[in-house]
Amino acid sequence: MTPEDHIGAALDLFEAEQAGRQIGLLSHRFPGMTMDDAYAIQTALIDKKLAAGREIIGWKIGLTSKAMQAALGIDIPDSGVLFDDMVFDNGATVPPGRFIQPRIEVEIAFVMKASLAGETITRDDVIAATDYVTPAIEILDTRVFRKDPVTGVTRKIVDTISDNAANAGIVLGTERHPVEADDLRWVGAIVSRNNEVEETGLGAGVLNDPVLSVRWLARRMADYGQAIQAGQVILSGSFIRPLECPPTTRIHADFGSFGSVGINFA
Repeated sequence: MTPEDHIGAALDLFEAEQAGRQIGLLSHRFPGMTMDDAYAIQTALIDKKLAAGREIIGWKIGLTSKAMQAALGIDIPDSGVLFDDMVFDNGATVPPGRFIQPRIEVEIAFVMKASLAGETITRDDVIAATDYVTPAIEILDTRVFRKDPVTGVTRKIVDTISDNAANAGIVLGTERHPVEADDLRWVGAIVSRNNEVEETGLGAGVLNDPVLSVRWLARRMADYGQAIQAGQVILSGSFIRPLECPPTTRIHADFGSFGSVGINFA
């Protein structure tokens, strides 16, 4: 793909989000596109959003579980950017029409007190740079068809990365924990939709340790000349499958002594 292709695809994604519609698979339009192309599109999309007045508040890490990686035929996670207009209060209601096909995932969020940069970042570096951890919900949406309506072909990892890793919203719990207060591998949640338990999971499902997920992000960002900044929120990756959230859905994630977090959809 050419730089012009990257910018054009990013503009299509930006306009699709604004209009609340989906576009065709980029992997179909550009059969030879690579992950570098996908991140170049994502960067162009980020630039477009910044030019529109949005501010970066953090990063999300996706596809951290073996099951999700196997489903997409990859062996590494992906990442995307969190913006200020994605934040919802704990227990808030998402207004109708805000998203196209919302789903949620549940994870542990890291709030940073120092920057992280470089290809040699260690687990200890992540711990030292973390202010606190808290329960979180990520709202997913897709501006690209999940499945091509004509061919039936499903989207690929390059489609998801281009679409800012499919992120759309973030909900943080009110509890704040020192990162070393708990073994995050054993921090888990019981996730209910409309008062029925749908999923359970443990932090160990995230690259065996959510701290290692943040380390992966810092190292990956170094490849693109980027860095995690102090004050940013990092969604470390989901330990449940995505849950569909049609209108009137109520989501509650019970993390036990670690806290809870919820979101509703009008």
